[in-house]
Amino acid sequence: MILSMFENERTWGRFVDNNSTDEFHKKFDAAVAQVQKDFGKKYPMIIGGKEIFSNDVFQVRSPADKNLILGSFPTATKENTLHAIETAKDSFYQWSLIPYQKRVQIFREVADVFSHDKFSLAAILCFENGKNRLEAMGDLDESIDFMRFYAEQLEINEGFSKETKSASRNERTASILKPYGVWGIISPFNFPSAIAIGMTSGALITGNTVVLKPSSDAPISAFKFVEVIYHKLPPAAINFVTGAGSIVGKTILESTLVDGIAFTGSKEVGMTGYSEFETKRPRPFISEMGGKNPAIISASTDIEKATDGVLRAAFGYSGQKCSACSRVYVQKSIVPKFLERLVAKTSALKIGKPWEKDTYIGPVINESAVKKFQKASDLAKKDGKILYGGSAVSDESHKDGNFVTPTIVTSLPKDHELIREELFLPFLCVEEFENFDDALAMANKSNYGLTAGVFSQDKNEIEKFFEKIEAGVTYANRAASATTGAMVGAQPFVGWKDSGISGKGAGGAYYLLQFLREQTQTRCA
Repeated sequence: MILSMFENERTWGRFVDNNSTDEFHKKFDAAVAQVQKDFGKKYPMIIGGKEIFSNDVFQVRSPADKNLILGSFPTATKENTLHAIETAKDSFYQWSLIPYQKRVQIFREVADVFSHDKFSLAAILCFENGKNRLEAMGDLDESIDFMRFYAEQLEINEGFSKETKSASRNERTASILKPYGVWGIISPFNFPSAIAIGMTSGALITGNTVVLKPSSDAPISAFKFVEVIYHKLPPAAINFVTGAGSIVGKTILESTLVDGIAFTGSKEVGMTGYSEFETKRPRPFISEMGGKNPAIISASTDIEKATDGVLRAAFGYSGQKCSACSRVYVQKSIVPKFLERLVAKTSALKIGKPWEKDTYIGPVINESAVKKFQKASDLAKKDGKILYGGSAVSDESHKDGNFVTPTIVTSLPKDHELIREELFLPFLCVEEFENFDDALAMANKSNYGLTAGVFSQDKNEIEKFFEKIEAGVTYANRAASATTGAMVGAQPFVGWKDSGISGKGAGGAYYLLQFLREQTQTRCA
């Protein structure tokens, strides 16, 4: 029996529906002022149900203003990480034997806490990883949605336990899905709340225990989740370990006590981790590894919708989404008009402090990203044509942050590295095509297969796109965003080809199955 129907949080959408967006901004402004009171705070690791501080710490600074020290976290040692893994192992049976109904209840309680505190949690994100306030609230909404959706999935499936047919009259048989044991969760900076919580929730709610390593660029949001939930669990059911990937991540991947990994990040790190993890014994490795996501713009399209959709997908959160649109294929006859409108709209975007009301584009995450942007821009100037952007922003109001301009590039040679390789930056490559089949071929000519979009008024072209595009999350005529913004429960987020390993999407009906293994139980009379 389902106790409650899952509904998406949709915070900004609800304020829009109620014609009360001024109230949204008023609440956000108050939250921005409130969270600054905690700047400079020392945060602990949480291992074995205990908060552990250290004198060896790293500082978390805002990418929008590097003078702002948001907090400091312990730099974990290999011994800290091994201790977390061992205690998670010791806690496994206690947690796994707790009835699924109780686990569902716990996650709904935590989701309610996050819903109550959403403005302050979103404001932290603005400072921590540079999302503007709408993007930050979307991150929090998704965190809440993951917890509630997975709770409902566990409930709908009655803990993934069901009777099967009997092999003989004196036998009674059932199929039970059981947790594996300890899961290592390695989460990225770009969705430090939603992805950390989504992966951790998938493992925990199904009865596994967890060692969570957040991104060192943005660990506060993940800590806020662990801080709320760990009191509700057996000691060591969830462990929070901060520090370098070369120490913490490596130790998790090398440990034979770890029974599964959930990872989101680059293909290079994901594939290296996968190779290392699978050398000792077969174990599940859930990995989402980025994309080089195309949008196809047909001559029949509505130019305004298409440019809106591409702009939002390419430059939302400064292109730092694995689903961001980074390649656009435009039919030759409308290239001038499309580019004119796209450049005009891009030039109107405000670059600024992400916690300020009207900011659209905030900073990129760190100095390495700025250097990568500068290198890509130099290459684009040399081998192609930059229509807009291509430079860092370093005037008086931006000089202390990692700000770069949204960039539109054309006239690159076919198969140029800027068209092939994921940049994770506000960097968009535009190419033209003669016929729709050519566009599909170019869109599919990538090792990645995460998201893709099409804009066309031709039903045959749209059907052909859905039939032939090699991507896990696909959209047609979506002005809200050509390739980004998948909603939990509606659009499972799954990567094909080099974009993912498991082939099952976060926020979808099959996601929890990955954290479980089947056991057949036969009882004889």
